[in-house]
Amino acid sequence: MSSSPTPAANTASPARNPIRWVPSLYFVQGMQFFVVMLIAGLMFKNMGVANDQIARWTGVLGLAWAFKPLWSPFLELARSKKLIVVAMQFTGAAGLALMVVALQLPMWFAASIGVLFLLAYASATHDIACDGLYMASLDDRQQAAYAGWQGAFFNASKFLTLGGLLVLAGYLERGIGVMNAWSVIFGMLAVLLFVLASYNAYALPGALNTEHRDLTVSGVWKTLVEVVDDFLNKPGIWLSILFIVMFRFAEGQVQTIGPLFLIEARAKGGLGLTTEQVGGIYGTVGTAAFLVGSIVGGYFTSWMSLRRAMPFLIVAMAVPNATFYYLAVTMPADLWHVGAAVAIEMLGYGFGFVGMILYIMQAVAPGRFQTAHYALGSGVMQLGFILSKTISGDIQIKMGYEHFFLWTIACGVPALLLLLFVRMPGKQAKDSQHGKGNGNGAGTPAESAT
Repeated sequence: MSSSPTPAANTASPARNPIRWVPSLYFVQGMQFFVVMLIAGLMFKNMGVANDQIARWTGVLGLAWAFKPLWSPFLELARSKKLIVVAMQFTGAAGLALMVVALQLPMWFAASIGVLFLLAYASATHDIACDGLYMASLDDRQQAAYAGWQGAFFNASKFLTLGGLLVLAGYLERGIGVMNAWSVIFGMLAVLLFVLASYNAYALPGALNTEHRDLTVSGVWKTLVEVVDDFLNKPGIWLSILFIVMFRFAEGQVQTIGPLFLIEARAKGGLGLTTEQVGGIYGTVGTAAFLVGSIVGGYFTSWMSLRRAMPFLIVAMAVPNATFYYLAVTMPADLWHVGAAVAIEMLGYGFGFVGMILYIMQAVAPGRFQTAHYALGSGVMQLGFILSKTISGDIQIKMGYEHFFLWTIACGVPALLLLLFVRMPGKQAKDSQHGKGNGNGAGTPAESAT
């Protein structure tokens, strides 16, 4: 759906050292995402919103990232990816400023959800243009060289929001109240994003879409329909979609309710931690453990191959569920005890999550439209997460925390069972060598990989 960048694409402005703009670009990308998908839920919990309402509304907000592949091709019609990036960053800054006002209104919950919708769709659109700018402005060697900076500063924003601002919010809540504390936090975020957007307006390369001058709305729409049709006609795609959804079915529930359980008062079955304590745990050992788990999981899968590693990766995804079940049963009061459990939770989460990323890359995306199909596969993955997230609050309220976390352990079993039937890259290649087809012929190597 997109072509490789040509030298003409970068002639609109002098070449800029990527170190001047890659860190700030991806820090903003992460910050906008984590504010909507992580910080908002914890904020609402401290404001007394019920778990089912938190899960339902934050789940609906997450649909922005699930559906973004559907409008991403139309952004190619814009003359400048930089223009879209900067516009969405200033929109995000305005949205964060509006949150300050929304939290002071009598209808603060409805107003906040409305503003978060604006932030979510601005952030999802920013993601598309952000990655497009990165690919258009750097050659293959540079893209590989600065990929580490991407991940580092994306996750640095998580450290800021969870490990910094959440701790500060907890401190302010004791002095000026919950509403005022979070108004201050969003005011600070608005100023920070405005400053970063202003810097990026200067620092980002002004790569123009000159290689796409021939694109039209009707042409893009025709290509999009062709891409989706090709995706839905891949051999075994519906079973793959079911596998992707079930892989994340337990994760979406436990990652939504788990942090709320930590804050919930002990009288209501939670651990009764303060906002500062939760922020400190997730912002330090939690983030570090997730990064270590992701790196180790990648090397492990590379060593084992995806087909042989996948059962271990699915089991690793159950570690967070088992960890929270353990906490709900034992109800430890020692912060070090809870911190160690969260570290184990995030280590397993990071280790196992690698499996779904690689599955989409190697088993779903290959074919005529590999990049576009990866985006669609990622959208399905996000949709699976959002669907389970949306219903998690209702289930938890009916079951209670202890039985809820036991239920999430059981939710991981269908993904393991589907491994007996789902098409895996290594397995399919082996079957093809022995003449085992699906009745439609061997197809191309890329088709066999799916």
